[in-house]
Amino acid sequence: MKITKICCIGAGYVGGPTMAVIAQKCPHIQVTVVDLNEQRIADWNDPNPENIPIYEPGLSEIVSEARGRNLFFSTDVDKAIDEAQMIFISVNTPTKTYGKGKGMAADLKYIELCARQIARVAKQNKIVVEKSTLPVRTAEAIKSILDNTGNGVQFQILSNPEFLAEGTAVADLLNPDRILIGGDTNQEGEEAINSLVDVYANWVSKDRILTTNVWSSELSKLTANAFLAQRISSINAMSELCEKTGADVNEVAKAIGMDSRIGPKFLKASVGFGGSCFQKDILNLVYIAKSYGLNEVADYWEQVIIMNDHQKRRFSNKIVQTLYNTVADKKIAFLGWAFKKDTNDTRESAAIYVADDLINEQAKISVYDPKVSKNKMLSDLDYLETRTGEENRSALNVFDNAYEACKDAHAIAILTEWDEFTMYDWKKIYDSMHKPAFIFDGRNILNAKQLESIGFVYNGIGS
Repeated sequence: MKITKICCIGAGYVGGPTMAVIAQKCPHIQVTVVDLNEQRIADWNDPNPENIPIYEPGLSEIVSEARGRNLFFSTDVDKAIDEAQMIFISVNTPTKTYGKGKGMAADLKYIELCARQIARVAKQNKIVVEKSTLPVRTAEAIKSILDNTGNGVQFQILSNPEFLAEGTAVADLLNPDRILIGGDTNQEGEEAINSLVDVYANWVSKDRILTTNVWSSELSKLTANAFLAQRISSINAMSELCEKTGADVNEVAKAIGMDSRIGPKFLKASVGFGGSCFQKDILNLVYIAKSYGLNEVADYWEQVIIMNDHQKRRFSNKIVQTLYNTVADKKIAFLGWAFKKDTNDTRESAAIYVADDLINEQAKISVYDPKVSKNKMLSDLDYLETRTGEENRSALNVFDNAYEACKDAHAIAILTEWDEFTMYDWKKIYDSMHKPAFIFDGRNILNAKQLESIGFVYNGIGS
């Protein structure tokens, strides 16, 4: 099937950028991104490209180029499904908060709703592509729904997991390490796989397009994220040992990273990983392993999450202990709330949990983040349901510049590695703070010697 019309259900962090790049690179294909969230679609259609709902370097320029030409954002889901030959499912698959598998399994209700809507609307044969991160054998469930509730229409299900890193998503899409496509091994499955290969081949060389069976593709996504998160938890575990022994975790990371078998990536000690994928995918992997009775496998991967939670708690505990075992009514300035630089995504951000711990200790938190709004920060705290929304509002103040956020603070905590934090006039910040002036660098991005020469009491991770 020669693809000329694509529909993507879900206009979030995966669907929006992925479809924008496909539209830019394939001007002969009409790409329609649909979502039931009217405000999100309105934001994608905002004439000012800077107002699109997702901040990623380079994304607004790509959207501007393709939108209205062959890239469209709409709330008319049925129309887009009806017209498309290929339908990407990019809806949210959060961790379940109820019932069997609560706290671990992926909640697939949105995936099932998509499948039922496609089955109801489709009048011609369709290729359905799983883009959301899904547990192994989800494709089987989708196919069962489509084949049993459809109008005699033939469906092919492909797994095409995304391997984007937020903050570099556009670069990852334009120049991917690999594109992974899984499908049935029969003739119809092979033809469907080739249809999607042909789309990506407009800008990705075919030696980087890997085809597998659908189960291998689904599991590869979970495995990739588990391995990356494991590296972070491994170096964070060593950071605590470094602090006790007088070693420097940055020197340790450099030494082991020069081993070609290990490599230097994902060896940066920090306050802990966040984001929408790592924790969710590992918990999903743990749940799948337990469901097959593989308890040792489950315990192994669960330890990655346990270590990450420990690292966040350790950071907040260190702030309290260093400030003479009390932060009650003390102003603690947070620089950064996003889970990493160059994104406005705050999902599972370490800042949320560190703030929650310190508010429990009756600290007053002041925050500056260049891309995250006050409403988002408050909703992140409210979501934890630790205390009332009113209590969160009285404990958290948000500023639109770092100097104001740090004024009269007892301590500063670096929670996101935004580049601009390294370029501040730190003498000016020091002069405006209570003394002794403490810095807790949760990302190890600042120059410790320079700050200490100004007069700061500097605390990094792992040294």
